[in-house]
Amino acid sequence: MSDDLLAAALNAAQRGWHVFPLRPGTKRPALHGETACPRTGPCADGHRKWEDRATTDPDRIRAAWQRAPFNVGIATGPSGLLVVDLDVPKTNSGTDAPCGAATFKALCERTGQAVPRTRTVRTASGGQHLYFTAPAAARLHNTAGTLAPMVDTRAWGGYVVAVGSLVDGLRYEVQGPALLRPLPDWLKHALVPPHPVNRPVAAAGRVHRPYVDAALARETAAVTAAPEGRRNATLLRAARALGRFVASGDLTRDEVEMPLQRAGESAGLSTSECRTTLRSALDWSITHNDARTGVAA
Repeated sequence: MSDDLLAAALNAAQRGWHVFPLRPGTKRPALHGETACPRTGPCADGHRKWEDRATTDPDRIRAAWQRAPFNVGIATGPSGLLVVDLDVPKTNSGTDAPCGAATFKALCERTGQAVPRTRTVRTASGGQHLYFTAPAAARLHNTAGTLAPMVDTRAWGGYVVAVGSLVDGLRYEVQGPALLRPLPDWLKHALVPPHPVNRPVAAAGRVHRPYVDAALARETAAVTAAPEGRRNATLLRAARALGRFVASGDLTRDEVEMPLQRAGESAGLSTSECRTTLRSALDWSITHNDARTGVAA
């Protein structure tokens, strides 16, 4: 198995994709977090996250994968990729919600577009990853449900599990032709955020920005470091704590959701678990906080 995973990492690197190790049999990064950083080696000048340490260097890859049968993560931003993640409902969710492939197809039909044909990877959960080359002129970031329900994207700040990796005994595999296509213009326009409208209330809300930034960093770090059994509760508490800044205009909802989504996934929660918890927690917090002052009601 170790040889297969090393080959998978080297194959991805040969494509120019920056890889880093994931814990064996999981989707979680195997690199240390900021709180456990020894400030030595690659981090001698300060903690370097997995996105910074992802590499295409075959010697570094061989040295890393000789240590353990790590799964392979691809840092999408440095790799020049945007990956559309078509998720599937959890088997124990008790709902009849459509899967991401169905909602994405419906989105394409509504916009008069064909479902894009590009490199497609079947995930361990039965979902799909659609790989695209990202437009160089637009530095796109992750989204969660922005395009459609159960449809996320991975770009700067995100990663995907590479072909050849094993999760729950199931392998990530390429489906159909492996041709990689550029991101269609209509999808790019749907993902590029509109230019913000200047409103006096928003400007007033930025007065306490240093405090807000510190709170965002503190809550994100807490979620990332949450121990097993406390991950979802920590994410819920963090989203409720930060929701008051969304209500006050100090932060946009995306500015809270995106880092907490990444932190929750890094801690070991699934994409759908994070999305569901964040949606309900932020809705609750925004409803129960004063929109003018951001002070809890």
